[in-house]
Amino acid sequence: MKTRIEHDSIGELEVPVDHYWGAQTQRSFQNFKIGTEKMPVEIIHSLAIIKRSCAKVNCELGILSEEKRDLIVKVCDEILEGSLKEEFPLALWQTGSGTQSNMNVNEVVAHRGNEIYGSDILHPNDDVNKSQSSNDTFPTAMHIAAYREVYTKLLPQIKETLDILYGLSIDYANIIKVGRTHLQDATPLSLGQEISAWSNMLEKCYDYIEESSKHLLSLAIGGTAVGTGLNAPEGYDEKVCREISSFTGFEFVPAENKFHSLSSKDELVNCHAALNTLATNVLKIANDVRFLASGPRCGIGELLIPANEPGSSIMPGKVNPTQAEAITMVALQVMGNNTTVSFAGSQGNFQLNVYMPVIIYNFLQSVRLLTDGLKSFTDNCLRGIKPNEEKIKEYLDNSLMLVTALNPHIGYENGARIAKHAHEKNISLREAALELKILTEEEFDKLMKPEEMV
Repeated sequence: MKTRIEHDSIGELEVPVDHYWGAQTQRSFQNFKIGTEKMPVEIIHSLAIIKRSCAKVNCELGILSEEKRDLIVKVCDEILEGSLKEEFPLALWQTGSGTQSNMNVNEVVAHRGNEIYGSDILHPNDDVNKSQSSNDTFPTAMHIAAYREVYTKLLPQIKETLDILYGLSIDYANIIKVGRTHLQDATPLSLGQEISAWSNMLEKCYDYIEESSKHLLSLAIGGTAVGTGLNAPEGYDEKVCREISSFTGFEFVPAENKFHSLSSKDELVNCHAALNTLATNVLKIANDVRFLASGPRCGIGELLIPANEPGSSIMPGKVNPTQAEAITMVALQVMGNNTTVSFAGSQGNFQLNVYMPVIIYNFLQSVRLLTDGLKSFTDNCLRGIKPNEEKIKEYLDNSLMLVTALNPHIGYENGARIAKHAHEKNISLREAALELKILTEEEFDKLMKPEEMV
């Protein structure tokens, strides 16, 4: 491998000649060979948005030349287009401030810009990182990446899933079935009503996520090293936020208290808690689906789900609820991520939280998994759900809890006698009521109407 000599404040270092990064990136690449997880591309892109925005503001304020501004913007646009994706090799498990990934972007922008210009006009620290610190650019990148992923990917997918659930709820509004509480038979409801609970869960989760994500629009940029804004011009934060907003189409604003925005990750912890709430509800919905579809002959069997692939390597004809299983695993991963994000968010020591890479990695993974998981579950399972009306009617007709409808007329004690007698003799409620002489045939038929119990 051919190398060139680069230097930083520590000294000289050999760097691959066919890459644009410099000494600080190379040191990180060599010193943190931990795991396979890399800094998320969403963070690299967000840092590129920040660098181009800062360059334009620095030029506007007269502290960066137009030549340098244009070069920085051009290279950042190349990063955003994906043409330099091989230039960001650093492990997630690096310094907790994300400094090395910030410098990775600075070095790539400077060296690629110098290549375009034909001489060394850009310096990674003095020009690309002008008026900035890793301590404010990295948390700013976290918020930009997190908000964009939530707003452009997860929230639209929740809406798409909701549309399917709304349709199922309407289509099956008149199918009366047995309710279940404590895993035991309960009074009836319609299948549409049962599904409406699922849709309402997702409606609330949408609201929780949308509301909590708004706090991510607050950016740390302008706080520089510890929140004081040292080496950043007055009004710099507002101008950069306006530039970022103009580029992204989202209304980003400066954080009210930069000391808080550097040392705390409350906005991400809060928003991930909403993601965790979605995970808990997705787990409930998927479990309901797979239990109601259990069988086909020896389970509940009230729902029919799509047969997407063979379910067994040894049992012919077996079909498993694979989509439900996949999204329940997604839910568990998100719950685990929530623990990591919550604990990492508590570790803001003095003026800086140094758990930022692991926070944003877990946050973005949760968004990605929930988005992809919901899409797969929706497209390959929910869309194809059908009721097994014969089985639903069989359970309803045989349910002892229908006796609850008789309580206002015969009292709880007599209702319990009928249910117990029917269960012990393995006969219907109607037969039990007649044998116990609590009701006549006409009275029972008049009072026992499951469709009026929902």
